[in-house]
Amino acid sequence: MIKTEKSSKLIYNSKSLERYGNKYTKEEREKLAKLYDKIIPDAEEYSIIKAKVISIRQNGAVLDIGLKSDGVLPLSELRGLTDLKPGDEVEVYLESKEDKSGNPVISRKKANLVKAWELIQEALENKTVLQGLVKRRTKGGLIVDINGIEAFLPGSQIDVSPILDFDKFIGNIIDVAVIKIKHANDNVVVSHKVLIEKEIEAQKISIINNLEKGQILEGTVKNVTNFGVFIDLGGVDGLLHITDISWSKVTNPESMFQRGQKVKVVVTDFDEAKKRISLGMKQLTPHPWDSLSDDIKEGSIVKGKIVNLTDYGAFLEIKKGVEGLIHVSEMSWSQYINSPKDYVKIGDELEAKVLSIDRDNKKMSLGLKQLTSMPWSNEIAGKNYPVGTKHKGVVRNITNFGAFIELQSGLEGLLHISDMSWTKKINHPSEMLKVGDKIDVQVLTLDIDNKKLTLGIKQLEEDPWDTFEEVFKEDSIHKGTIIKKMSRGATVELPYGIEGYVPKKGLFKENKKEAEVGDVLDFVVLEFVKDEHRIVLSHTETFEKKEKKKQNNFNRKPAASRNLVTATKSTLGDIEELSMLKEQFSKKKEEENIKEEVKTNKKEKLSESEKKEKTKVSNNSKLVEDNKIKKEEEKVNVKKEEKEEEKVNVKKEEKEEEKVNVKKEEKEEEKVNVKKEEKEEEKVNVKKEEKVNVVKEEEKKEEKVTNDKDSKRKK
Repeated sequence: MIKTEKSSKLIYNSKSLERYGNKYTKEEREKLAKLYDKIIPDAEEYSIIKAKVISIRQNGAVLDIGLKSDGVLPLSELRGLTDLKPGDEVEVYLESKEDKSGNPVISRKKANLVKAWELIQEALENKTVLQGLVKRRTKGGLIVDINGIEAFLPGSQIDVSPILDFDKFIGNIIDVAVIKIKHANDNVVVSHKVLIEKEIEAQKISIINNLEKGQILEGTVKNVTNFGVFIDLGGVDGLLHITDISWSKVTNPESMFQRGQKVKVVVTDFDEAKKRISLGMKQLTPHPWDSLSDDIKEGSIVKGKIVNLTDYGAFLEIKKGVEGLIHVSEMSWSQYINSPKDYVKIGDELEAKVLSIDRDNKKMSLGLKQLTSMPWSNEIAGKNYPVGTKHKGVVRNITNFGAFIELQSGLEGLLHISDMSWTKKINHPSEMLKVGDKIDVQVLTLDIDNKKLTLGIKQLEEDPWDTFEEVFKEDSIHKGTIIKKMSRGATVELPYGIEGYVPKKGLFKENKKEAEVGDVLDFVVLEFVKDEHRIVLSHTETFEKKEKKKQNNFNRKPAASRNLVTATKSTLGDIEELSMLKEQFSKKKEEENIKEEVKTNKKEKLSESEKKEKTKVSNNSKLVEDNKIKKEEEKVNVKKEEKEEEKVNVKKEEKEEEKVNVKKEEKEEEKVNVKKEEKEEEKVNVKKEEKVNVVKEEEKKEEKVTNDKDSKRKK
């Protein structure tokens, strides 16, 4: 009989039979084998075996492990076994059957570790629950001792709700489930949350199966958010939305609830499939609209407090849970309220007028401006803003044609661009005004029925064009600065802030260069139109008129002599001119005679005769003055004729320019048409060429075919 290392079973062979003989039968041999198996245990290395305590000594306990030598277990391995006595059985781990001295190596601690790992592996596979002792806190969680093996319990797996204090679990025994094993580093991850969730899920099913709408429950505040409160109903969470907390407006639920607070709620709705429960608290009390007084109706005045502001209005709480909307358009007669915050604020107590009320839908619209009179009534607009009165206003809006000025809330008028200044030419109102400016204005017109009011700024002063008419007479010369140039002329700033217009041909200097912006030059007044507030100027005329006068004086003398010689051939107009020249020559001679007489009279002594002559001289001087006046009148007439000629010339030039432009446009159109025709012709020619090429190719193909046929025939 030979016992192998791996097994304690007896093996029989021919040698053993020869050695022990054939005196035993087969049945007797089987009985003996069973007897030996019971006596000699099946002890394998690296396995857990049962050992019997033989004796307990100072250095440890002697154990019978079924081998030829007994095993000794140190005292350090006997901790926890206080009542150990001979005859007791202990499980140990057989590391080796014999060491160097021939004694077996056993360990109770390793036996416990192996059993613990087997237990943990079994718990992971079968999802069974284990108990562990929380030993200490570590980074991110807790360390749990499971039969001597340290497992990691993450902080997120302790409970379904966030845990802030981990230390309160140290030293406690808790149930855990194994969720992960890392054999590489002998790391075990467990969870207590999984077990709680299973319990909660079971509770959820039982609670949801018994839920009904309108059912009143008691729960615990689990979490508070800005949109509502989560209530724990005993394993199932329900949402108490912010709109279902109270009949009045709730803005901050955190100020009303705390975690752990016990509250009563009513089930308003639930979704069994999604396991969502909607709760309400305000439904436990009757709606405040049901107790609203019947005296409150359209047109009645109510008092309340502003409890909420939005972009479109404000909500006025009349009583707890009853609110009315004051739209932003009903706050003031003014249309320039950008936000309700500019007019009211939360907490304001004020009165409002009921504009409409809907008790069925529990809606009410209120107004503030209806408590005051309309600004466009005769009592306000008619009395306070008659035509001609002066007022202060605020610029509210600016357009291309003017600005709207608010005189009081809800009453505004139009300040047209033409009524802003007497002297300046304003291209856009923003050159003088900006939104928010406070300005003085005068009422020009008032139409209460159509709610129209026109205002003016320049009417606050007298029209300076009455005095300008005397200052800026035609042919008068004034200094001016060119402030703007256009394609057909320029704008010049004259003294007193007045502006005039210079045609393009009047901008040329004596050196034939065109004047530029910023040049300060002399300008002649060509035209002054008081009603239109228009002055036409020219710089070129300042030096051309001098040349014209010289030429006129030079040309008139020979013309007069020619007219005298050819008097018989002249026309009536020529005769009149001759008579005018004669009168002028006679007057000049008279003036020269008078001057000579005056000189002679000065040299002679005074006498009675000289006194008489002085009186004659005075009379003659009067004649001279009269002649001067006549000459000035003639000059004025000449200037008028020259201006008319200039106007005619300007019109002719404009017509000629128009003709030239028309001809240019016609030529350009002709060119465009010619180009189009040429392109079309090119396209036609290209198509023709393509067709010709196609025909040629077809002819070539036919020739080839005929040639091939001929060659075949010849063959």
